Amino acid sequence: MASVTSPFTTTNASFLLRSNSQNHQPAHRSFPLPPRACLNESQDQHRIQLNRRQFISQTAAIVAATAPLTLIDQSPAVADEALSQWERVYLPIDPGVVLLDIAFVPDDPTHGFVLGTRQTLLETKDGGATWFPRSIASAEEEDFNYRFNSISFKGNEGWIVGKPAILLYTPDAGETWKRIPLSAQLPGDMVYIKATGDQSAEMVTDEGAIYVTSNRGYNWKAAVQETVSATLNRTVSSGISGASYYTGSFNTVNRSPDGRYVAVSSRGNFYMTWEPGQAFWQPHNRAVARRIQNMGWRADGGLWLLVRGGGLYLSKGTGITEDFEEIPVQSRGFGILDVGYRSQEEAWAAGGSGVLLRTTNGGKSWIRDKAADNIAANLYSVKFMEGNQGFVLGNDGVLLRYLG
Repeated sequence: MASVTSPFTTTNASFLLRSNSQNHQPAHRSFPLPPRACLNESQDQHRIQLNRRQFISQTAAIVAATAPLTLIDQSPAVADEALSQWERVYLPIDPGVVLLDIAFVPDDPTHGFVLGTRQTLLETKDGGATWFPRSIASAEEEDFNYRFNSISFKGNEGWIVGKPAILLYTPDAGETWKRIPLSAQLPGDMVYIKATGDQSAEMVTDEGAIYVTSNRGYNWKAAVQETVSATLNRTVSSGISGASYYTGSFNTVNRSPDGRYVAVSSRGNFYMTWEPGQAFWQPHNRAVARRIQNMGWRADGGLWLLVRGGGLYLSKGTGITEDFEEIPVQSRGFGILDVGYRSQEEAWAAGGSGVLLRTTNGGKSWIRDKAADNIAANLYSVKFMEGNQGFVLGNDGVLLRYLG
């Protein structure tokens, strides 16, 4: 196939940017309980006139009708108690919001932000127990309803990226947020950002562009020489299955602590990897029959892989590989959407319809937390920070906080 010219062609390519800050009222939701069944005075008088057999029969029917309603009244409390290692945190946001990312200020683990669709940005100063809304004045001046995709902190410096293209920067732990203009020629939508050092960050788009900055976002330098579409058109003869159906974007992107990336194609046909210093993304055939849902990095440096329909695979050994083995899990047929490692031994997996799984042996076996079945939401993301801080993010504003 003919090669496709990239929007950026050399690792020295760069584009010029210049820099440019905040309240919603909490929305309160009530959960009315159904009225309990009761007997009025006329019923009491009629009951006295019944013979013994009728009395016993009617009394049993009343007890049976009352019992389920009593259980409904008590079910929320029972569900909360059963989630012994997690608690649900209710957020002051509208129903329908999907939470997408969460981050805390490294020097102050009580201070953090969670973000998502519908321009959602919430702040906490008590470790995530309570949250209050924040707004960005420069973003609200426009007629866009931004989807905030990713947030990252290094020291007091923080970054947020979203769609349509928006880049926010804070030098003071989120007290103020500045809008940084972006080039209109940026290939793809920004889906991930990582704060890497003093005034430095790394940004990724869904078309595989990786950019780095070292001057607070005024200039960005391309770290790869072409988009993934160009890479696939150039290397399709190498035998990557499904590449001819490639739509030009990633479905998921995950970064390891040492800067390596693994990304899943939008159709789930194959995956791609990139390591610092490489000029191009490296395509890989999927090792399983079903399409890939998501991939990421284990705490020991190996890979985990999720397939559509609820399958979970772990790579054999560490590093980048195409050799995986399936691990039995009780997903009830619902898809597993993300995995988060708290340590090399303990990890949690989350998915559709409240699926929540735990491993304490590095992923060799998993146990389902059945109490999470009562959560009427899809759980999209598992995040662990320093210490015992951990959160599960889902749709309809569902946020679970790890208690440990």
